[in-house]
Amino acid sequence: MGMSSLKLLKYVLFIFNLLFWVCGCCILGFGIYLLVQNTYGVLFRNLPFLTLGNVLVIVGSIIMVVAFLGCMGSIKENKCLLMSFFVLLMIILLAEVTLAILLFVYEQKLNTYVAEGLNDSIQHYHSDNNTMAAWDFIQSHLQCCGVNGSSDWTSGPPSSCPPGADVQGCYNKAKSWFHSNFLYIGIITICVCVIQVLGMAFALTLNCQIDKTSQALGL
Repeated sequence: MGMSSLKLLKYVLFIFNLLFWVCGCCILGFGIYLLVQNTYGVLFRNLPFLTLGNVLVIVGSIIMVVAFLGCMGSIKENKCLLMSFFVLLMIILLAEVTLAILLFVYEQKLNTYVAEGLNDSIQHYHSDNNTMAAWDFIQSHLQCCGVNGSSDWTSGPPSSCPPGADVQGCYNKAKSWFHSNFLYIGIITICVCVIQVLGMAFALTLNCQIDKTSQALGL
């Protein structure tokens, strides 16, 4: 691999990470906006930090940090930054694989936990504005009512519930949506993992080539 190939690889990795850094900025900005507006509320009272805004802020921040290391490591040909980028990507990839395995193994327990959390949440609809906001958003956008149906609302369904006695519960509606889109979710997940592996391969290749170039120049 000559100097021209090294430059090509360097700029490919730089542009690749720059795009992801911009995406991370957008995700972080949208997450902060959601936290400020507090539009979607808190659905699980026992996990008050598990909100859409918090998740987007964490994901956006991680993407920005990793992409920044990739950008600076490639354009500056800095081995330390490149290896930090490689290690962080590997940790994230291993965490994703571990999470996928745990979700598969403990799927039944997770379903039970989610159902119990939703049933507990619905009892505080009238006493907690954050819970009310979360349920109103879900019911109006998913066109569902309650956890298992409109009968979950002992004092009558709220205005965010769609009319009709045979309206599907939000828990079953969400599960049906997930199962019907499982193929697309799987494709997206695989694409993300492939991009991460490519990023790791580019970083490692560039790091090794920097060593060879330094040796050839007698540095």
